[in-house]
Amino acid sequence: MKILIVNPNTTESMTHKIGKAAQSVAAVGTEILAISPKGGPASVEGYYDEAFAVPGLLREIRNGEVLGMDGYIIACFDDPGLDAARSVATGPVVGICEAAVYAASMVAGSFTVVTTLKSSVPAIEKVVRGYGREHFCRRVRAAEISVLSLEEEGSEARLLIEAEIDRAVREDSAEAIVLGCAGMADFTRQLTDKFGLPVIDGVAAAVKMVEGLVTQGLKTSKVGAYCWPPEKAYTGEFVGDQPGEKQS
Repeated sequence: MKILIVNPNTTESMTHKIGKAAQSVAAVGTEILAISPKGGPASVEGYYDEAFAVPGLLREIRNGEVLGMDGYIIACFDDPGLDAARSVATGPVVGICEAAVYAASMVAGSFTVVTTLKSSVPAIEKVVRGYGREHFCRRVRAAEISVLSLEEEGSEARLLIEAEIDRAVREDSAEAIVLGCAGMADFTRQLTDKFGLPVIDGVAAAVKMVEGLVTQGLKTSKVGAYCWPPEKAYTGEFVGDQPGEKQS
């Protein structure tokens, strides 16, 4: 089984970390390929970044089709471009927020999401509502750290995340914690041990969900919402992104 993980930002160190976290939970025989688009924002921190990250993300998904990938993961907690990606993919496509909040609601009666910046909170709340998990989600909290600080040697990012988790347990009575950024993937086991409750990383959860879907022989439905987009001309910088155009 071959799973393509697309980190929609262009920070290669984060992509490497995501790939390593994914491979650590993958089944024997599952090949993980983690990549970033060739262009786009260095991090995704809000709707504006998200909009510029989606074209590169979709190009990588379409290229994954050429490479014969069995399934795909979008490794950004806003799940940007998820529906569009499903429209150009044969195999299942799973977003890490989607995977994490469903997993959390299966192992706990409630959860709190701990993310990076306050500006990300409304977007995550909107995505969680879209998945129907708002009744499980006690709160979306921000540790007030930038995404890129997660890549900085010696930063206080993990300590600030730990402090926010502590508040979530005390103030929200959260029974589980969802890490609201793919860049936090390497903290999961340490935080689980420290706080003694499920700490869920969406990258790991998505890997197991994609494996399960592929093992069942399930593919993305092409009847209705996720049907192949009709062929038409695209102009300007999007020439080559038109439906039906081969990726390279």
